[in-house]
Amino acid sequence: MSIGPKQALYEEFASVARALGSQHRLEILEHLAQGERAVETLAERVGLSVANTSHHLQQLRRAGLASSRRDGKFVLYRLADDGVLALVAALSGVATRNLAEVDRIRQIYFDERDSMEPVSRDELLERTRDDLVTVLDVRPPDEFAVGHLPGAVNIPLSELEARLAELDSDHEIVAYCRGPWCVLSFEAVAALRARGFKVRRLEDGLPEWRAAGLPVEAVG
Repeated sequence: MSIGPKQALYEEFASVARALGSQHRLEILEHLAQGERAVETLAERVGLSVANTSHHLQQLRRAGLASSRRDGKFVLYRLADDGVLALVAALSGVATRNLAEVDRIRQIYFDERDSMEPVSRDELLERTRDDLVTVLDVRPPDEFAVGHLPGAVNIPLSELEARLAELDSDHEIVAYCRGPWCVLSFEAVAALRARGFKVRRLEDGLPEWRAAGLPVEAVG
């Protein structure tokens, strides 16, 4: 039996929803939002085999959520467009508002490390113009190199303890990483506050900053 155009469209929409129905694919999208990545790099970051990561990426590509290109022997993936970021944010927002388990996890893990109101993008822009804050990017160096907030200092979370002397304890710090649920910035805020630093967290991360049309710098 043939189906009508509305039903055909809903089936296509459902294919996008199915592609989002995996915690691994959602995490892969978070990494792709930082910039273009090779399959091998993504596999290392998300803790999956290259074959498994490639399978997830192909599903994301078929659903129109990611695109790819070949560069020599490597296949590089990126988000299809900024609408993918908005789609994941909407999914996160609905879950945060309506699922008790999400609220429980937020309270147990995230609020434990940072229960303060995060810094908004507008507030951070104003404070950086007045040179009132140090912007701290705690992502890995390769992600920082592709794009970062103007004037940001890159100290990956794994190096933070050894590089505390590079931070001015009298200057307020605003830390950020990959997005609103990226644990790196929460861990950095908790570690720095424990050592007496005045530190807050940006409300989201580099992808949201870039999608808002705000300036981004790159290394080189």
